[in-house]
Amino acid sequence: MSMRIQKTETQQRHLIMKVAGFTLIETLVAISFLTLAIVSPMTLATQSLASAYYARDQVTAFHLAQEAIESVRAVRDENILTIAQFGGGGLSDGIMTGIPIGQPFVIDTRDNRMTICNQGPCPALRTDGNFYAYGPVGTILIYNDQSGWVSTRFSRQVIADFIPGTDDDEIRVSATVRWRTGSFQERTFTISENLYRWIDDEL
Repeated sequence: MSMRIQKTETQQRHLIMKVAGFTLIETLVAISFLTLAIVSPMTLATQSLASAYYARDQVTAFHLAQEAIESVRAVRDENILTIAQFGGGGLSDGIMTGIPIGQPFVIDTRDNRMTICNQGPCPALRTDGNFYAYGPVGTILIYNDQSGWVSTRFSRQVIADFIPGTDDDEIRVSATVRWRTGSFQERTFTISENLYRWIDDEL
């Protein structure tokens, strides 16, 4: 009888040890699943955030390029109005006056001032928190720091060329914006548009 009781106690001890062993393994498995459950969504959220920043910068780059094209068009249209009002006096190149041909340049879209990039690559656009430009209105192209304006990740270069075979009546304007978002490689976006000499500017 005592042997049977002793055997039963030994079996209970083994049973308790087995149960305790399984509980430890289950705990480790549960922790592993919990870790996976936390890390996976966090990784997905990080990647989604990076993609959202990239998409934001891509939209900004598109608007910056389109803005440059529209500013060059505005210069051409202003020249047309000048010719219509004053007969073209002072416009040496007719409606294309003021647009650098065949040389990379930047344009400040606040006042349509164009500056040729003659010191190497065109500098990065700057911002004062409200506008993308190269500094306060009326300043010369900035290659160094200026108080109140900080460099952005965007640089914009515009180039205009006469289209062969059009008797200099048509130019192609191309605006290229370069930027880098986070760990993504540098991206480039180029938009082009043709502008026409659609009035007789040799009055």
